[in-house]
Amino acid sequence: MKHLKWLPMLALGAALMPHAQAADPGKVLRVAFSAPETGFDMVKVHDVYSMAVGENIFDGLLTYDYLARPLKVVPNTASAMPEVSADGKVFTFKVKPGIYFADDPVFKGKKRELTAADYAYTFKRFADPLNNAPSGASYTDFITGLEEAGKVAAKTGKFDYDAPISGLQVLDRYTLRIVLKKPNFGFLYTIAAKDSGAVAREVIEAYAKDTLSHPVGTGPFMLKEWKPGSRIVLVANPGFRKTVFDGLPGSEPGDAEIYQALKGKTLPQVGRVEIRIIEEDQPRWLSFMNRQLDWIVVPKSAMKSALNINPTDPYDTTLRPVLAKRNIRLSHTLGLDVTYAYFNLKDPVIGGYRKEKVALRRAIALAYPLKKEVIPLLYGNQAIPLQGLVPMGMVGFDPHFQGQVGYDPATANALLDEFGYKIGPDGYRTQPNGKPLVIEQGTQSSALDKQFNEIWQKAFDSIKIRVRFKTAKWNENLKAAYAYKLQMWSLGGSASTPDGDDFVSSFSSRLIGQGNLAGYQVAAYDKLYDASQILPDGEERLALYGKMNRLVAAQQPYVLGVTRFYNELTQGYVSGFKRHPISTFGGFWRYVDVASH
Repeated sequence: MKHLKWLPMLALGAALMPHAQAADPGKVLRVAFSAPETGFDMVKVHDVYSMAVGENIFDGLLTYDYLARPLKVVPNTASAMPEVSADGKVFTFKVKPGIYFADDPVFKGKKRELTAADYAYTFKRFADPLNNAPSGASYTDFITGLEEAGKVAAKTGKFDYDAPISGLQVLDRYTLRIVLKKPNFGFLYTIAAKDSGAVAREVIEAYAKDTLSHPVGTGPFMLKEWKPGSRIVLVANPGFRKTVFDGLPGSEPGDAEIYQALKGKTLPQVGRVEIRIIEEDQPRWLSFMNRQLDWIVVPKSAMKSALNINPTDPYDTTLRPVLAKRNIRLSHTLGLDVTYAYFNLKDPVIGGYRKEKVALRRAIALAYPLKKEVIPLLYGNQAIPLQGLVPMGMVGFDPHFQGQVGYDPATANALLDEFGYKIGPDGYRTQPNGKPLVIEQGTQSSALDKQFNEIWQKAFDSIKIRVRFKTAKWNENLKAAYAYKLQMWSLGGSASTPDGDDFVSSFSSRLIGQGNLAGYQVAAYDKLYDASQILPDGEERLALYGKMNRLVAAQQPYVLGVTRFYNELTQGYVSGFKRHPISTFGGFWRYVDVASH
């Protein structure tokens, strides 16, 4: 996954010094999530809320420069960018000595140094069937011998972590050589992804029954408290290596001020991060307005009071003077993300690839009033329609492809009539075989979800199809989605790399049971996707993306949604904040400072 041209040797994003220095324990950053997390074993999770916490606990070999645009990958625990062979298949990393895992009883009072073997072990975990890693294919598709080791484990019931894997060679205590079986022009993006942070084998084995609750890493923060779905507290890791910000200054508006605030500062600056899960918009917004939160994504219900939005130009958005007078600051950025409603193609009613099944899914898509109601009413005109599998701003985006089916209930009804979905005496359609037709959607209980449900209800009513909403917690729905127990569900995804492979991979049959929530399994798509994986960015690869776009559009496993603008507010006493396109909601925690207030 994550293919792009080879990245050049880049300047170190943060200068690493040998002696640890704790952050100020009196400085507390307070944030809130709008949905609950699932846990903090980064190999096992894929939701942005869990990843936000995890990326502050664990350390990858590489990371991204905080301010640099275009995005730049830089060393993190690696002492330098890797040596790369001429054929682009061999990567040799040097782990910087003197980096230690946070204290944990497993280590029995001894300091546990990070080594190359820890990364080899971590990457092996992506192939272990017991972990069901959502991003497993990013590693198993490329690292020589890793996929085969996973297949052996699937037969024997146990992954042999001691068996040699030719693509993961620990040459000495600090040197790791990774050998790929085919070219991957974006492999450094894979290594810089948030789920690549090293774990210690003895920790995973000690807490094998519940690795989600026991994250132990080498990152800037440690998990202090966790009340699932309610409260998470991180504290600065006192053993974190001294890290002084020395990134590039950036060139976007406001970067100069942020750079000056960060230049020469030891990271992290705050000693504690308190995260509350507040699913409803109104209490989350009131908490921010009452200075009980230091950062917030402006909820839809507060947009009119907080923002001046040009309804004809979503880029033209500013902060209302009443908030500016309070020294509140606005960050307005277009995300590298997607929203969509997926259909479970394994479901006997709505799934499958026969013409009448595709017609049913197409009719539902045609009845969805994205531009007419969803964007203005639910996103406050702070979103743009998604036209294909890859959102604007990412490598692989095709500005000429128009994948939205448009809003056309009349055509939807005609399509259903044509393929035998007859309207019965009760006014609702039946399946072509005469059996009742009911579509069940997964949903949550928040006010925003209820608004979405109202629009979906009207959409289904317009085509005379019964819909039933099944309400559960977001993380419970995610678990059900991986098990293909939901017939239909709406959600979104944020990029973990700058490359469109991050999203087109979601339709690869190899990711069924992982990131391929629709259960989409089409040999023609797999062939196109496999061919795209070994190509650098360019016209040939973009042409393959075009074919993948058209194939998915024709079979309608998704109802395409939007790419969202992020309107994030910080209190005036918070400095150093900038949204990173590849990071999660936790990407700024180590950088910001909180003055007394």
